[in-house]
Amino acid sequence: MEKNLNYEAAYSELTQIAQEIETEAVSVDVLAEKVKRASELIAFCQTKLRSTETEVNKIIKQMENQPL
Repeated sequence: MEKNLNYEAAYSELTQIAQEIETEAVSVDVLAEKVKRASELIAFCQTKLRSTETEVNKIIKQMENQPL
């Protein structure tokens, strides 16, 4: 996975791949390659979402523990 890949770019690429597969714009010769890339992008996005959720929950807990 590229080092400077972000969620938006990964999601955009994943959407493009899905559209290509749905419209049968992908040849059989590159289908496996596209599916593999989609799998990598899905894993990246899931990891990013989990990480963000953890960070947000941590911030919320810190805010709840601060005196008013």
